[in-house]
Amino acid sequence: MKLFDIKLVFSQIPTILSALPITIELTIIATLIGYLLGLVLALVKIHKTPVLRQIAVAYISIIRGTPILVQLYITYYGIPLMLKHHNLTYGTNYNINAIPAIVFAIIALGLNQSAFDAEVIRASIQSVDKGQVEAAKTLGMSGGQILRRVILPQAVVVALPSLGNSLISLIKGTSLAFTVAVVDLTAEGRILAGRNFRYFEVYCSLAIIYWVITVVLENMFKILENKFSIPDQPPVIAPEKVSGGVVK
Repeated sequence: MKLFDIKLVFSQIPTILSALPITIELTIIATLIGYLLGLVLALVKIHKTPVLRQIAVAYISIIRGTPILVQLYITYYGIPLMLKHHNLTYGTNYNINAIPAIVFAIIALGLNQSAFDAEVIRASIQSVDKGQVEAAKTLGMSGGQILRRVILPQAVVVALPSLGNSLISLIKGTSLAFTVAVVDLTAEGRILAGRNFRYFEVYCSLAIIYWVITVVLENMFKILENKFSIPDQPPVIAPEKVSGGVVK
């Protein structure tokens, strides 16, 4: 038997890719949770809302300061425990076993993502020129209109590179979902390796798959950055320095 079979590395990629839809579902839903909750947390911190700001700061500190693997386990074992307590206390009959494992993974990944995205979004919003905000207020715009029409369009441009990196980190983070019984790419690879005992080749296949996904995402975000980037303005030439179409 060969110590390393390079052909097997590439031949088993299609089998592993059968679990790609699960990884994509995990990534998309967790990203949406991260962006939306991150925006709420960022706004709470910016406006220094009493009590809520302290809660947001504590939440972000805890999530950013603990490993995602621990958060996955806490979610996987903690939510059923809370539902069981609710059933015993209030006489409800929630079927804990009916909850798909992917739900726990989505919640954990989404909450983890939100803590990191909140800081990116906060910094991006605060980078918007305050003069533009004041000008919008003088035009009679409401707070919501200013947020949608003035702040967010500019903040998105600033935040795009960091949010792209955050999404790529999330893609790689989904590989831990197998620890809570979700059959994603990594879990499918482990199952395959358990059949043929070619663990090294399987993990090489997984490395190639994640690398290709990362490269594709990086290029997508580069295209978006180029599309939404604000071109440099040409220098303004004073009228007195122009004579007969010639710059003096």
